[in-house]
Amino acid sequence: MKNVKKIISAALITMFATSFIGCNMIEKTPEGIANSTVAKVFNSKVTRGQVDEQLVGVIKQLETQYGANYKTNTEAMTALTTQKQQVLEGLITEKIVDYKAQELKLMPSDAKLNEQIDNQLVEIKKSLGTDAKYKEALSQANLTEEALKARIKPSVIQDALYTETTKNVKVTDAQIKAYYDANPTEFTEKPNTIHAAHILVKTEAEAIAIKKRLDAGEAFAKVAKEKGTDGTKDNGGDLGSVAYNDAQMDKTFMAAAIKLKVGTISQPVKTQYGWHIIKSIAKKEYPIKKFADVKADIEKTLITKGKESAWTAAMKKWQTEAKIVKYDKNL
Repeated sequence: MKNVKKIISAALITMFATSFIGCNMIEKTPEGIANSTVAKVFNSKVTRGQVDEQLVGVIKQLETQYGANYKTNTEAMTALTTQKQQVLEGLITEKIVDYKAQELKLMPSDAKLNEQIDNQLVEIKKSLGTDAKYKEALSQANLTEEALKARIKPSVIQDALYTETTKNVKVTDAQIKAYYDANPTEFTEKPNTIHAAHILVKTEAEAIAIKKRLDAGEAFAKVAKEKGTDGTKDNGGDLGSVAYNDAQMDKTFMAAAIKLKVGTISQPVKTQYGWHIIKSIAKKEYPIKKFADVKADIEKTLITKGKESAWTAAMKKWQTEAKIVKYDKNL
């Protein structure tokens, strides 16, 4: 009797083991991988297949750049991982937008969707100039026109939701005037510029020591070549002429530089890059336009910023409601 039980137990163990092996084998088939869940959003799943579908062009580029064995290249795989994450975030956003558009009864009709998609397609073709260039762009992205339309569709739905979510954003005359008063350099007749030089070091102590040397009369360019740590040091720290509102320049750095009188040198200034000693060599400043002449532009700017803030706040709230779960191992 005991032997019979042992045989049955062994048979059951074998049967369960076989069934689990079978499941794993199914999971590892292309179909199984494509259907695996990489995220859940409002209990709706995002699949690996949906992510991979948008990576065809990326993989093609990696194969061109790194060869057929790109998977053995660390740099290529890092780039691919980054792209996967970006695609996944985009698909999660699409799920949230679809859910909220349905919930708030803002989902455009099929006729409206198709009309808007076709309109955007016309604009894309127009921007590329010729039909040949359009077809070439599709080929390079490894997309058919139908696939491109499918990519456009989520943006049409999002536009409808965005419009509704941000429709009540307004600004007052007082807010417009306050912005004008707080940002005078944005409204000069020509962009104000400063010709500056700097010495960049890692620590405050180094910057203080450099300032003492400069105060004692040493030449700025000489000390910059000796102590500077960035690419400008060989040129005496010279940054050339930079617009006050240059978006590529660090804001803290520029605020300190603009305050300097021509020919003077700053105290140590800390930015994300380290500690700077800044010298103002020359400035070109222009008259500020009258408030009435720029009021409409400021209003547009503030409304745009207000809408972006309203949309960001709404998305943050919806992301919490969506109870997003990611399955990175399936990605």
